[in-house]
Amino acid sequence: MFLYYPGCTLKTKAKDLDAFAQKSMEALGIDFKEMEEWQCCGTVYPQAKDEIATRLSAVRVLEEAQREQRDLLTLCSACHHVIKRVNNDIITNDDIRTKANNYSEFENPYTGETKVVHFFEMLRDKIGFEELKKRVKKPLSGQKIGAYYGCMLLRPSTTMQFDDPENPTIMEDFIRAIGAEPVNYSFRNECCGGYVALENKELVQELCKKVVDSAAEKTVDSLVTACPLCRYNLTKNAPSASPPIYYFTELLAEALGVK
Repeated sequence: MFLYYPGCTLKTKAKDLDAFAQKSMEALGIDFKEMEEWQCCGTVYPQAKDEIATRLSAVRVLEEAQREQRDLLTLCSACHHVIKRVNNDIITNDDIRTKANNYSEFENPYTGETKVVHFFEMLRDKIGFEELKKRVKKPLSGQKIGAYYGCMLLRPSTTMQFDDPENPTIMEDFIRAIGAEPVNYSFRNECCGGYVALENKELVQELCKKVVDSAAEKTVDSLVTACPLCRYNLTKNAPSASPPIYYFTELLAEALGVK
């Protein structure tokens, strides 16, 4: 049913995010297969409407899923963000669609048929959180977990359509399903600094400190995220007394008994 796109970081620095996701999908009986010859999504969504070349990697991923007649399953927040926004460009912008197809020379033009699904959306819409709760073998009872959404899953909300950008609940519903207690805190859907980490370290440190301090005030046991860059930034720039930060798939695999 799903064509699974891991992305570059999940095969290098974020292997746990990928490995625990695949083990969990196998335990849940999800019909998926990893793309055989995937390539980088482009990493950063291009803001310029006349920038075609940096959209082509995402378009090729989308076209392959369309050829295989499978929904495209993503996991990394950045990959999901780029691929879904590029797909929206193909659907809504005639110039981008025409140029992307001319450059790519597909056998049949790609016009935006692929449905892009994030792993969280798959858990919610394919499995269902109530059903997930029944599949849990080792509930994480007693743990207070804060969800860190960041910004890329949620915004721009009209295109991403992931959840309410100001008051999201999908990750909290997931935390409940694996037996833990979700904890809301002020900066759970604020940016960690992302791609400015190299050029403005002080700003990133300030943003990350706000996030982890906000969570620590609520005495969370840990934070979970779906974004390798967010996890890196928060871990590297967090105060020493900050709660540990995990990929959500690690906790899912633990709850399912396959870690």
